[in-house]
Amino acid sequence: MSVAELKKEVDALSPQELAELAAYIAARDNEKWDKQIDEDFAEGGRLCHVLDEVREDIKGGRFTEMP
Repeated sequence: MSVAELKKEVDALSPQELAELAAYIAARDNEKWDKQIDEDFAEGGRLCHVLDEVREDIKGGRFTEMP
């Protein structure tokens, strides 16, 4: 099915069906985003060093809690 065909089908959805589809797409995107974040901050991940820096700042007293 082409994107044009999908758009036509989406346009034919009822408001309730459209809301259901939008919720599905948002949940799917959020799952992918969450997985990427987990991978990035996991041990050896590309942003693992950021967590190490934050931990060092906390240990060194260079951390203040947000209000």
